[in-house]
Parts: sequence; C-alpha cells; structure tokens
Amino acid sequence: MSERASVPKEDEPDAEADEAEAEPDDAEIQTGADAVAASLENAGVKYLFGVQGGAIMPVYDALYEHEEMTHVTMAHEQGAVHAADAYGIVTGNPGVCMATSGPGATNLVTGIADANMDSDPLIALTGQVPTNFVGNDAFQETDTIGVTQPITKHNIFAQSPDEVGADVGEAWALANEGRQGPTLVDLPKDVTQTETDSQPTEPTTPDTYNPPEEADPVIAEEAAKVLADADRPVILAGGGVIKGEATDELRQFAHDYGIPVVQTMPGTGAFPDDDPLSLEIAGMHGTGYGNLAISNCDVLLGIGTRFDDRLTGGIDTFAPDADVIHVDIDPAEISKNVHADYPLVGDAKQVIRQLDDELEDAPDCQAWRDQCDQWKDEYPMDYEMPEDEPLKPQYVVEKYDEVTPDDTIVAAGVGQHQMWAWQYWTWKHPRTWVTSHGLGTMGYAVPAAIGAKIAAPDQEVVAFDGDGSFLMTAQELSVAVRENLNLTIVVLNNEAVGMVRQWQDGFYEGRRMASEYPWIPQFDKLAEAFGAQGLRLEEADNVEDVIQEAREYDGPSVIDAIIDPSENVYPMVPSGGDNARFALNEQHLEDL
Repeated sequence: MSERASVPKEDEPDAEADEAEAEPDDAEIQTGADAVAASLENAGVKYLFGVQGGAIMPVYDALYEHEEMTHVTMAHEQGAVHAADAYGIVTGNPGVCMATSGPGATNLVTGIADANMDSDPLIALTGQVPTNFVGNDAFQETDTIGVTQPITKHNIFAQSPDEVGADVGEAWALANEGRQGPTLVDLPKDVTQTETDSQPTEPTTPDTYNPPEEADPVIAEEAAKVLADADRPVILAGGGVIKGEATDELRQFAHDYGIPVVQTMPGTGAFPDDDPLSLEIAGMHGTGYGNLAISNCDVLLGIGTRFDDRLTGGIDTFAPDADVIHVDIDPAEISKNVHADYPLVGDAKQVIRQLDDELEDAPDCQAWRDQCDQWKDEYPMDYEMPEDEPLKPQYVVEKYDEVTPDDTIVAAGVGQHQMWAWQYWTWKHPRTWVTSHGLGTMGYAVPAAIGAKIAAPDQEVVAFDGDGSFLMTAQELSVAVRENLNLTIVVLNNEAVGMVRQWQDGFYEGRRMASEYPWIPQFDKLAEAFGAQGLRLEEADNVEDVIQEAREYDGPSVIDAIIDPSENVYPMVPSGGDNARFALNEQHLEDL
C-alpha cells in the first residue's frame, strides 16, 4: 500500500464521493488483522492517519495489500488524530486514526477528547499487548479502554479474531450515526495475528441503537405556535445543523419566516454571513449585535447546540426573556444547561421540516429586524490600524479572505489567532471552519489543515495559527512537505500565548506569568528547514503580495506574520458574564 501515490491532488475526484461508491470487500480473510482491514474497506474508508508500532503492526501489514486505502504517516500520534478529526469534519464521514499500544494510544487521547467535545465522527484503532499479557504491566501496556471510556461514544476491547471485523464495523457505524462522535477499538496483538475465515459485512449499528428522527409532534405544534406569535424571534444555529446536513433547510426556513440567525462557533458556516438576516456569531467573542439579539429576543430557536458556557456566559442572563425551543438529536443535551420550554428531540433536518409544516404564518417582526440592523450599525466589527503601529492580525485575516474562493477551508489552532480568524473571515459555506471548539486544543491547526486538504483536494486550505500553538505540532509540516500538499499556514506571531496574556492583563493585574515567548524561532526559516516555503510578513503594505506568493507556491507555505503584540480580541464578555454587556476595548473591560 503506497503512502504517497494516492494522496489526492486538486484534479482528482472528491474523497467523499469515492467513499459513497465503495463496495464490500471480498478479499480473502486469513487473520484478525485482515478482517480489520476488510471492515474498513467495506465502510468506504480511503485514507487513514497514523504512526506505526509493535502492537499495531499486524494491522499495518494487512493494509499493505489494500491499495484502495492510503495510509498517511504522521509525525506524532496527536497529529494523526487531529488530521483524522479534520477529515471527518470536512467530509462528514468518520476519519480513521491508528496508533500502537501504550504511548501510541495515550498520545491519541487529546484528539479523541477533542472530537468527543465537538461531536466529530472519528474512529481510533489502537494496538494492544497480547491478551494473556494484559494486566501484567507488559512493555507498552496501557488500559486504553479504561483511559478512553469517558471520552468516547463507544469503545471496545476486541476479544476474538472471528468478531474483530464486526467490532470495527460497528465502531465506524456508531461514530457516524445519530449524534456523531469518536469510537475506539483496542486490538490485542494475538487477536489480530490469529487465523480466522470470518468475513466482515458492511458496518451496522446495534439493533438497540435507534437515534430519534422526528420530534414529538404535539410539542412541535406548540413550538411552532409560539414562534409564529413572536415579536423578537432569533434562530441560534449550532454545529448540529451542519452535522445533520440541515443547512439548506435552515436557510430556507429563516428566509420564509424572516427570522434573524445567529451562529455558534461550531455552527459557523451554517448560515451565510453576508445574508441580510445574519447576525453572525455569538458568545464570549461574538459580535455585539449577535449577543444583543439573543439577550433581547422573546423566542429563541436553538438548533443543534449544547449551550456551552463560552456561548451563554451566565445562564441567568442568557436570553432572559425568551421562550426557548431546543432542537437536538441527543436528549441528554435538552435542559442540561439552558432550560428548554419546548424540547424537540430529533434530527435537525427533520425537525426544521416539522416546524415548517406546522407554521402557518410568519411572525410579525419587521420592527425587530430593523432593531437588529441598527445594532449592526452601532457595533460594527472594526479595528484601528494606525500607520505608525505594527501589523494588525485582523487585517491579515481580512486580506486573505478577500483573495480566496468562498469555499476556502480555514483551520485554526486555539487562542487569539483563532478568534480573529473566526471574527474577520466571511463564512458562507458549511464544513469550511475546522478548529477545536469545546476542548480548546492548542496545536490543532497544522495537522487539521493536512486532514482537511486530503479530504477536499479541490478546495483551498489555509491554517491560522499562533506562535505558541504552532510550536506544539510544527513537526507535522514534514508531512505536508512529503505529500506536497498545497496549503498555507499563517502564524500570527505576537511572541506570546496571546489569550493567556490578554486575560492576565485584564484579570490578573498585568502579571504575565509564563505567557510571553521571546525565545521563539523564526518560523519562515523553520519552514524552509522542513522543505516548505517560508515567508516573513511585517508590513501592512506587503500583506497581499505575500499572501499571493504563498498561494501560488506548489506545496506548503508558512507565513511568519509579525503582528502587534499589544493587540487583543474584542468584543469580549468576561467568563460567566452577561452577553449584553460586552467590552469593545480595555477600558470597557475594566468598567464591567
């Protein structure tokens, strides 16, 4: 199995389309490892991301004969799981990562926890010591099932070569169906090496797994009546809209009934930012007008959102006067954080259609739309850029957005750079925002950009990273070079873990403990050492030229953008605060 030949280039068919056409594998099964490989092929898997090792070696050996699948060797297991995670976000189908036992498996934990928080479809295959060694502290033994049980949707210790193929198929299906999420199969070496003639079938979920589709019709009828009678309705679109393939339904519903739309961070791209009904994004660093709309609405229709604390701020002040209609496929999310007056448990696409069928009249809310437009004028997303000050990060993001296609995929690490990318990019399509939402994993951007580019070779990919975040997974740049992937990494370099530094200045009296990084390397030179193109950006006048030079290069580029170290992310709502009382600058923050 070649590791390079089948990595997609920009003129090759889309990976997701390939997976949809996959047929069950009829290759001869000789060992448990062969069954694992056949099960993956039956699932339509085309790309796997991983790092070799002793306990997983039998599975790698079995993959050698499967030319339909391409394995991408990453520099570190954390890189493998983030790349697989991004692949799943972009395609909508589970990404696959592989690692050996012990440290290989534990190095996946951060990425598995990340996928679990964000409900990303992912399957992890981990090697394990032989069954009779388990519990004896054997070389590279870890209780992978015990470690990962709290952070997986499903995990299983494979016990039989006759059943291991079915175990893998079930894990893939569970990762994909209902509320998506990560699954894991732990593969003892004796199970994968032992002979079997068991032929795995197509992936199926257990008979007992029946995620809901349509919501309770009585509650849907009541919710529709409340929505029709609303004076100040708002739709809050979460990540479940995208994962449920419900973006078209959302857009039609909002237009038919004239209801303004705000997006959560995972829901970014569910509704076009340039639509007149869009209030863009909400939460701690959301737009002022988006947060004001939620804080003043009388009916809030939340679709596919878990109402996490970075969105809500203080629960008591979140949509305080609103009747809350909560649509979610997972009943555990209903009223977990925000009380749902009208709980609609079901698939986002189906429930939107239910509400559409029940609504006879659009709410009379022209005055409300006018108010939202007024807030847009009063609290625009702008920033100052004096000629005598260093380069502003917002300007870099805006310029990159201007010169790229609307369907460009943007990956990001975690920190200030992530917020600037989120705030100043114009989002028009789903599955174009690839980042760590709930867990907040620094180092996510570079491997995620690799997974995203392999998933969508015909789309442009750019990653915005911070200097601190980039240093955590910069080694994955070697993979982008090896695979000759056309992607760009923009390091918004302020020589600090910027969000920590911002909080220290705002809430810890300026005591900058362990947040400043004056010892970092020159990232453009580091990129060249890896074999990538390295570019340095320091002046606003050069931004567009440098961006175009990176985009035109055949292979990966890294732009080391030296930005204003004093620049902070605004608007900002202090943790647990009232979203209607957002700070637009440092003085506002001090006054809150």
